[in-house]
Amino acid sequence: MHTMSTQSAPIGKMEFLSFQLGGMEYGVDFRKVKELRTFKSLERFASEGAIVKGVAVSRGVIMPLVDMRVAFNERVAERAASPDPMTDVIILQLSTCVMGMVVDGVTDVVRMSPDQISPIPGLTRDSGCDYLMGLGETDGRRLILVDIDKLMSIRRESVAGAQKAA
Repeated sequence: MHTMSTQSAPIGKMEFLSFQLGGMEYGVDFRKVKELRTFKSLERFASEGAIVKGVAVSRGVIMPLVDMRVAFNERVAERAASPDPMTDVIILQLSTCVMGMVVDGVTDVVRMSPDQISPIPGLTRDSGCDYLMGLGETDGRRLILVDIDKLMSIRRESVAGAQKAA
C-alpha cells in the first residue's frame, strides 16, 4: 500500500496524482484520491468484464474496479488480463461513489499553477471530450489532465455511438 503526503499545495497551485497509461502520462485531481493499492493486494470478487474488472473491497468499502488500460485502448485487453507487479489501483472518492481505477503505474504528485496548464491542441468544445481539462507542463514533463468525475460519468454506449458516427 502506498501512502501519500496530505500537505496542502501552496496557494494558487493545484496537485495532481500522475500515472501511466499506455506510455502516456495523465493526472487527476489529488483531492479525489483516497488511497493507492497494488492490483494484487485487493480482495476482489464478482465477475470480470472488459473494462469493469469486478468488485473489490478496501478498508471495508465495496467498489467497482475500472481498468483504464482497456478503456483508453481496447487492444490491451490481453495484457490487462494478467496485471504485473507494477499495476496500481487508484482508489478515488468521486462525487457519486468510491471506485478503483486500474492503471499501468502511479508516478508521483505534481504541483502546477494555472499558467502551467494549457488547452489540448486540436480539441474543441464540441469534441465530446469535456473530461480533458488540459495539458500540464512542468519540469520537462507533459501530463494530460483528466476531470475524473466527468470521465466516469460517460456512458460507454454513447461513446461507441459517437465514434461510429465520426
